[in-house]
Amino acid sequence: MLVNKSQLGVKPDSEKNTKTCRGSDLKSWLKHHPNPLMRTLFRTLKQIRCANLPTPHFYNALLYRLMVLLRQSSDYVYRTFITTPAFKGRVKACGKQLYLYGGLPLITNNVRISMGDDCNLSGQATITGCSSVKEPRLNIGNRVSIGWQTTIAVGDLITIEDDVAIAGRCMFFGYSGHPLDPKRRAAGEGDDPSQIRPITLQRGCWIGSNVMIMAGVTVGAGSVIAAGSVVTHSIPEGVIAGGNPAHVIRSLNIPR
Repeated sequence: MLVNKSQLGVKPDSEKNTKTCRGSDLKSWLKHHPNPLMRTLFRTLKQIRCANLPTPHFYNALLYRLMVLLRQSSDYVYRTFITTPAFKGRVKACGKQLYLYGGLPLITNNVRISMGDDCNLSGQATITGCSSVKEPRLNIGNRVSIGWQTTIAVGDLITIEDDVAIAGRCMFFGYSGHPLDPKRRAAGEGDDPSQIRPITLQRGCWIGSNVMIMAGVTVGAGSVIAAGSVVTHSIPEGVIAGGNPAHVIRSLNIPR
């Protein structure tokens, strides 16, 4: 003989689902409620949320320009009077005409930073130094641009020469952060000395977005590293390089 779930005291699936929706989220409860009135209420509230006033185009355009002006003005005040002076208070030397935009870079450990003139630096960048080195040094030349969300991990020395352009989300690893030996790594010990090596970006090179440059690498003057590349060995000057690992694609034939 077949027994109905209700005869065994087991609630129907629809009832259980309704209780689950009630307990988890009011929006889901209204959206999936068995009562049509509740579902109608959900659609009505959604229409109210998405309501738009029938404003004329000239008003919309004027309001947009006003909002942009207010945002640019507040950004200028914040950058000029707060973030730029605060950043200068952390670095060892800073040249003229620094353009620091989008906040204040995260700087950790005892890294020593020196910057030249006319540099652009994203406030979303991260600069850190190897804790097992007494004074890691980051030397940045003139007219250098460092893009959004770039991470610079300084082992003993990273040198960025004049006119270097670094796009967003690049990563420079002058040290690994952990020893190769698993027992030492589990014990929280620092890097092996062989893992801590300098990085040099020579004059006028261009590093594309999402590039990783590993310890011990030198990128030659005027060279271009394609986006998404992983640079594990030095690249000569005046070439385009890319890939994982990065290799020379062709020469740029730059006139000297």
